This record gives sequence, C-alpha cells and structure tokens, in this order.
Amino acid sequence: MTATNAPKTSSALGAKRCVPCEGGTTPLSKEEALALHAQLDPRWKLIDEGRKLVADFEFKNYFRTLAFVNAAAYIAISEDHHPDITFGYKNARFEYSTHAIGGLSENDFICAAKLDALAN
Repeated sequence: MTATNAPKTSSALGAKRCVPCEGGTTPLSKEEALALHAQLDPRWKLIDEGRKLVADFEFKNYFRTLAFVNAAAYIAISEDHHPDITFGYKNARFEYSTHAIGGLSENDFICAAKLDALAN
C-alpha cells in the first residue's frame, strides 16, 4: 500500500495499533477517557458512567451502510478489538468497551479514531 492509498486517520490515535488487554488491567479513569474522547469526532459519546464509547453513523442507503459495517469489521479483526455493532437500512451504531477490564482502554479510542477516518 502506498502512502496515497493509506487509510486516513482523524488523529494520532488512528495511527496507533491496539495492544492486547488482559483482565487485571485498570480501565481508563474518567479524566483519561475525556482526554482521548476530545481527539474523536463529536458523534462519539461516553455513556454508562464513562465505561462505554458509542457513536451512530448515518448513510445514504443500505449498500453504503453495509459497506461501512464490513470495513469496520475488517478493522476490528485487524486490531483484534471488536465493537458491538447494530445496523439498519441507513444507520449503524458502534459501541466500544474493553470487556476484559469492565471499562474503556486506549484500544477503544484507537478503533473509534479508525472509524472516524473511514467515515471521512
């Protein structure tokens, strides 16, 4: 892949790679999550007392929705970090949380930034 074909990233977060996160690792504090959240598109919301990161994406039609979901699934597999995804005809919702630690890790924000780049 040449530089001109490389995926765009919305921030320095999007250029990072996920690292394995095992149980026993401490989830991000609310302050740490807010600092990383500031680097994402405003569509991302912190919910569940800062333990989840959620965004809704709108599309022109089902084809574009499904193409985005499939590309996001590829990112999830590549990063070995998987969101909960729900989608319909013209929308998709992505919910990140690092289940092994019961809260957010930097991996959640890295993947969210990659989805931001994909959407732009």
